[in-house]
Amino acid sequence: MLRIMIAIFILVPAIEITLLITLGHYIGGWTTFALILLSGFLGVYFAKREWRKVLEYAKYEWSQGQLPAQHLLDGICIFLGGILLITPGFITDIFGFLLVFPYTRPIFKVMLLAIIQKQIGRGRMRFINRR
Repeated sequence: MLRIMIAIFILVPAIEITLLITLGHYIGGWTTFALILLSGFLGVYFAKREWRKVLEYAKYEWSQGQLPAQHLLDGICIFLGGILLITPGFITDIFGFLLVFPYTRPIFKVMLLAIIQKQIGRGRMRFINRR
């Protein structure tokens, strides 16, 4: 897992920089800069909006005595998507928007749940219930 993370932290910025330079060459530097700013501001707006919705649903389920597990996964996806959206670059923005939008988020929720279950199965993640 650590090797994959290191590869991602090396490859993604290299690809992003190459894409930004190439796009800046074709449409201009200021236009590219404006697109980066626009995607960042839109991303923060959508992430904040979705976060509020998920938080309200989670509060409602919690008040009914239910564990809001699906909404916790939604919250994790929105948080990760928000981080990707404020990171400059178009590839990270695409994945950030996919994580934030409610129509594409279930794909990532399934993958996130599989990762969590795998980690619990290996004994690397524990949950403690304290009352």
